[in-house]
Amino acid sequence: MEKRIVILGGGESGTGAAVLAKIKGFDVFLSDNASIQPKYKDLLNKYKIPWEEGKHTSELILNASEVVKSPGIPDKAPIIKALREQQTPVISEIELAGRYTDSKMICITGSNGKTTTTMLTWHILKQGGLDVGLAGNVGNSLALQVAVDPHPYYVIELSSFQLDNMYRFKADIAILLNITPDHLDRYNYEFQNYVDAKFRILQNQTAKDAFIFWNDDPVIKKEIEKRHPEATLYPFAETFEPGVKGYTENKELIIKTTNGTFMMEQDLLALNGTHNLYNSLAAGIAAKVVDIQNDKIRESLSDFTGVEHRLERVARIRGVEYINDSKATNVNSCWYALLSVNTKIVLILGGTDKGNDYSEIEALVKKKVHTLIFLGVDNAKLHTFFDGKVARIADARSMEEAVRLAYQSAQKGDTVLLSPCCASFDLFKNYEDRGEQFKNCVRNL
Repeated sequence: MEKRIVILGGGESGTGAAVLAKIKGFDVFLSDNASIQPKYKDLLNKYKIPWEEGKHTSELILNASEVVKSPGIPDKAPIIKALREQQTPVISEIELAGRYTDSKMICITGSNGKTTTTMLTWHILKQGGLDVGLAGNVGNSLALQVAVDPHPYYVIELSSFQLDNMYRFKADIAILLNITPDHLDRYNYEFQNYVDAKFRILQNQTAKDAFIFWNDDPVIKKEIEKRHPEATLYPFAETFEPGVKGYTENKELIIKTTNGTFMMEQDLLALNGTHNLYNSLAAGIAAKVVDIQNDKIRESLSDFTGVEHRLERVARIRGVEYINDSKATNVNSCWYALLSVNTKIVLILGGTDKGNDYSEIEALVKKKVHTLIFLGVDNAKLHTFFDGKVARIADARSMEEAVRLAYQSAQKGDTVLLSPCCASFDLFKNYEDRGEQFKNCVRNL
């Protein structure tokens, strides 16, 4: 009997998985509880893959031999509960793709900085002459690339949700940037569950594989002592510590691997700020482990243009800098953003709260922020925490209103920073939509 694979979710990862499963000869069906974008419907139709939208029809799903679940669908969704009860295996698109490729996998996770590090690593490898695909949360779905556009190397950004349903997949190079509380609503508000998800990036690694991580992250440190990873360890830190493979000394970036030493003046790095130094070190170590030439690493680290919606400079109007950091969907991302701005700040916060603890940014807000603008449907939790701690607080119900209030509040020499700490689903389609609206409103000032 032909094995039946059902895909839940018809976005980038789901459609990619459906195409791969179809090409590999399975009986495939795709179901999405919401509506499917026209470009994905076209792809499904091209490969003659049956699909449904706006519902999950149990009898068409529960007869699956295996289910590929999109990362956005939580385990508490009724259809997932039903599949678990009857012990149908549920895997991720990355897990499925991994079965059909022997390519080298460079995988990146962490609560913050993963998109920048993924894009930077991909940029260095590409400039270094490798045929490399970009996948995971960025680029095209890994499954689709494995199916129709294979590459010998892939750089993959992995969220905890993607890692949750990965079992046999192996990263040849795993990068773990940091771990701070995020998405706790998906992990029964248990931080350790989230930590365990992040550490799945080390699954199946052997001594031949590399594990690159931030040496000074207390959570990572504790877990490494507990888990004793088999992979070869490549810790990085801001300054030299015993055992560290990437660090800075006398304003120079230094990376040491079995493929030799790489050095470069810190001032030449394209990305500024301590958090970006870590991203550059992690990407640089990965490139050196893959054995990219030093001059190519140097060139790529100095000409990288950054990631849209992540500390993206939009405009300077009447002496005020406007920065779009819409990708900051958790408190720690906002902390990094506040740290990297050296002026007084008008901060735009708010959205769908994921169980946030704002005490992490409290000291920086008190020190640097003179005006807070809350942009959300329900700002009660923000008011409870911040009222009385900042000179001025205002509420906005739209991006236009938020930008107008920021413009009125900002003094010459200030920075208006959109770094929301929250998901965007209350007023926007996604963080990209939120960032685009911010940029458009700023440009219309």
